[in-house]
Amino acid sequence: MSVSPIRPKDRFLVFGAPAIEDAEIQEIVATMKSGWLGTGPKVAEFEKGFAAYKGVQHAAAVNSCTAALHLSLLASGLGPGDEVITSTLTFCATVNAIVHAGATPALADVDPATMNIDPQEVAKRITPRTRAILPVHFAGRPCEMDALMDIARSRNLKVIEDCAHAIETEYKGQPAGAFGDFGCFSFYVTKNVVTGEGGMVLAKRDEDIARVKVLGLHGMSKDAWRRFGDEGYKYYQVVECGFKYNMMDLQASIGIHQLRRVESYWRRRQEIWQHYNRALGGLPLALPANPAAGTRHAYHLYTILVDEEKTGISRDAFLDAMTANNIGVGVHYLSIPEHPYYRERFGWTPESFPQACRIGRQTVSLPLSAKLIAPDVEDVIGALKIALEN
Repeated sequence: MSVSPIRPKDRFLVFGAPAIEDAEIQEIVATMKSGWLGTGPKVAEFEKGFAAYKGVQHAAAVNSCTAALHLSLLASGLGPGDEVITSTLTFCATVNAIVHAGATPALADVDPATMNIDPQEVAKRITPRTRAILPVHFAGRPCEMDALMDIARSRNLKVIEDCAHAIETEYKGQPAGAFGDFGCFSFYVTKNVVTGEGGMVLAKRDEDIARVKVLGLHGMSKDAWRRFGDEGYKYYQVVECGFKYNMMDLQASIGIHQLRRVESYWRRRQEIWQHYNRALGGLPLALPANPAAGTRHAYHLYTILVDEEKTGISRDAFLDAMTANNIGVGVHYLSIPEHPYYRERFGWTPESFPQACRIGRQTVSLPLSAKLIAPDVEDVIGALKIALEN
C-alpha cells in the first residue's frame, strides 16, 4: 500500500495521558492551603457526586480499584475454600484481589468478539465451592449481565463487578456497577475519570458500604475527618482488623472536576473511536466490535488485533514500530495464564483458554484520551499504516 509519511513529531505521544484542566489545579492548591490533605470533605463530596452520577445512594472512595475489589470480596464474606469465577482476559489485580481475600480464583474464557467473560464458560466452571462471579467490563463494553445474573441467582452467588474500564458504561439502561452486590471502579491516571490513584465501591446494601468504609481505614469506627474536625476530637474504636485503603482529599480534588466533565470527555473519546473505525476499516486488522444495541460503551480502550498471518508483522514488532514513531501503545492484556506466577500456583495454561490466549497475543491498544487533538489522532493512524507497510 502507499501511504504519506506522518508529520515529524517533536514529542512522544504518551498512551493514556489524562486531560487535566485548570479547575483541578486550582482545587488542589485550595486543598493544600486548607491544611486538610487526607480523607476529609473533598472525599465526601467526590463520593456524593459519583453516587449521584451512577444513580445510587452511597459510594465509598478508596485508594485503588484493587482495594475496592479486595474490600468487596471481604464484605461478601468470601475466604478460604471459596471459589470466585472471573475473566481470563484482565489485569492481574482482578485475580490478585481474590487471592488476597483468601479465596481461590477460577478462570472462564472470553467471547471472541466482545472480549468479555463468556456466560456459557462461567456455567461450565461452577463447582460446589463456587461462591461468586467477578465479571470484568473489558475496555468499557458491558458484560452480558442478564445471563450472568441469571446464573448467580440460580446458584445464590455473589456478583462483584470490576468496572475499572466502565465508569460511563450501561447495559439495557442500567449503569455498570449497579447489577451485582458490589461495583468497583478505578480512577488511575489512564482511566476515563482520574485522581492519579484511586477507586470507588458501590454496594446494594447500606450495611455493605458501611463495612467497606470501616475495613478501608484500619477497621476504625470513625475516620480522621470525624476524629480531628472542628466539632472536637472524637474517640474511635477498632472493630475489626482493617486496611489502609482510604482516598485523600488531594486525590478527590482532581476527581471532583473530572467527574463534572465525564460526559464531554466521553463524547470526545467516542469521536476518536469512530474516526479510527473509518480510517482503519480497510486494513488487515481486527477492529473492536461495535457497541451492542441497548448498551452504552465507555470507550475506554480501542483495541486492535494484529494477526501476523494477515498483517505480515508480529504483534510485538508492531509495538516496537509504533514506539519508534513516537506513539505510545498498550497491551490489554496478556491472558492471566501467560504469567508465570499463576501457572505455577494454579496450574493454568494459556492453551486451556484459547480465546483469551489468542487475543492476549495479538492485542494492541491505541491512544484514546480526551486529551488527544486531531493531529495526534492522525499521527497514530499514520504511524500504524507505516508499521504495516514496512
